[in-house]
Amino acid sequence: MTLPWHQNAFAKLKQMIDQNHLPHALLITGMLRIGKFELMQQLVGVLINNDKTIDKDNVRQELDTSVLIRRSNYLNMIYCRAGEINPTTKNRSKDIRVDQIRKFCETLGKTANELQIGVIFYADQMNVNAANSLLKTLEEPRKNTLIILLAHNAKSLPVTIVSRCQSIHIGPAYDQATQAWIEQHIEHNEDFDVAHLLEAAHGVPFKVLDEFSGDRFIHYQKWQNQLLNIAIHPMTINQTEDFDGVEVEVLDCLQHLVIEGIRLKSLKREGGLVELNQIIMAAKIDFLFKLLNDVSHAINLSKTNANIKLLLDNILIVWSHITHLKTYPQILENKQ
Repeated sequence: MTLPWHQNAFAKLKQMIDQNHLPHALLITGMLRIGKFELMQQLVGVLINNDKTIDKDNVRQELDTSVLIRRSNYLNMIYCRAGEINPTTKNRSKDIRVDQIRKFCETLGKTANELQIGVIFYADQMNVNAANSLLKTLEEPRKNTLIILLAHNAKSLPVTIVSRCQSIHIGPAYDQATQAWIEQHIEHNEDFDVAHLLEAAHGVPFKVLDEFSGDRFIHYQKWQNQLLNIAIHPMTINQTEDFDGVEVEVLDCLQHLVIEGIRLKSLKREGGLVELNQIIMAAKIDFLFKLLNDVSHAINLSKTNANIKLLLDNILIVWSHITHLKTYPQILENKQ
């Protein structure tokens, strides 16, 4: 079954197959967790007329062997990925090395009666030597062979690689069909505005599911209740021990709350959270927008060497006063 946000990409692939114009090399791009691997599996399932065999493949798990490539359950299909253990140093590689690509090309170069398929994920993790080593195979493709490159960012690949592939891009999705899919796959969906969650996840449905998988929902509910309590009862700002070590997750939770607050205040509506209704009734909407900007900036800074605990503390001070601020303070400097 095609994922809703894959419809356009898969339609292009299906058209290539139906018109017998499938290229020898495909480049499937899209943001992290947008489902590039799943789209590749669906394509291969159609090509070999056996999607159940491909669905058994689980090559994204952590690898504990020193193999350079992994075979699929489909005998004429191989995978190449980063994260292999170097047999000499025993360290796990963060990129795809030239010896992996050489082994990959050598294996695909062997004669086979049925379609041969090679998948590299993620191709933007190839080092320079590895990318150069792949060029010859892309320039002189064997018949009955398909190479599929998955990449988060095509700009990270050499132009010589990109130009030799047919590109298929999976874009972010915010449509009703995607929202309905999330509602079917997320627990406690009645407690959230799915459109809001999707917006906060930048249109990546699997990220929405990741945020609420397992016991994360329980933690999320606890952080949400504490954040609402801080805005209603500012003195409780000193009771934030539960935020230690999970500052980014708490910022994400606050981001969701502020976005929902802005939405409700703009629509002049009340939501299901009584405390949030109280907060947005008293808070100025331009202050909510400024806070949202600061929260987003703090989340971005968390990817640097910034003191995330201090960032969260500063954000929470403003949040605790959001209902009665006269002027909005500058709490984060050096904004880009």
